[in-house]
Amino acid sequence: MRRALLLLGSPKAGASTSGSLGTYLLLRLGEHGLEGGQRRVGEVLRAPGGLDELAEAVERADLLVLSFPLYVDSLPAPMIRCLEALAARRPGSSSEGAPRFVAIVNSGFPEASQCDTALEICRRFAFEAGFPWAGGLALGGGAAVDGRPLERAGGMVRNVRAALDLAAEALARGEPVPEEAVRLMARPLAPRWFYLFMGNLRWKRAARKHGTLRRLHDRPYL
Repeated sequence: MRRALLLLGSPKAGASTSGSLGTYLLLRLGEHGLEGGQRRVGEVLRAPGGLDELAEAVERADLLVLSFPLYVDSLPAPMIRCLEALAARRPGSSSEGAPRFVAIVNSGFPEASQCDTALEICRRFAFEAGFPWAGGLALGGGAAVDGRPLERAGGMVRNVRAALDLAAEALARGEPVPEEAVRLMARPLAPRWFYLFMGNLRWKRAARKHGTLRRLHDRPYL
């Protein structure tokens, strides 16, 4: 039985967009014959011997999937710590027998291109640590998913589901993530004007809550 291991990098203890994306891919991989398992970065770091157990799970896996939120233009610090620990435990940089490595990153900004640097960091890490790089997927506007299972998130995420379906099929065959899956995942979840409208609405609600709605145009350092 081939194994896929999902490493979740979201700091949220409960549902998260990273979890929604990673879990959906894991389920689709299961339909193609890969046994799935997952670890949360926070739990790994807090557990005594957690990093050693993770390293053993990685060595048993055929596919390692990272799913995490974008932090500025990089990975969350706890996930970086996990990856550094995994690299330190690997016997050299040979990719022989190592699981293939794929990354899924989501950003709160609407443009998927915001994730380019983080994906390049993942690709470079895979090369240095000896994990065969199987590709990456980037999603913009990920906050709209809000931790909901993709099967119940409606038509807004139809391209996301289609992208992960294509990726699962290819990865199960031992192939990299297809370019069509990358393009589908990168398509905006909503028009730009709607993102700006909702962003401004949230901002004004927060200002009203804190009694500063009439001061949004203040320029104290002018």
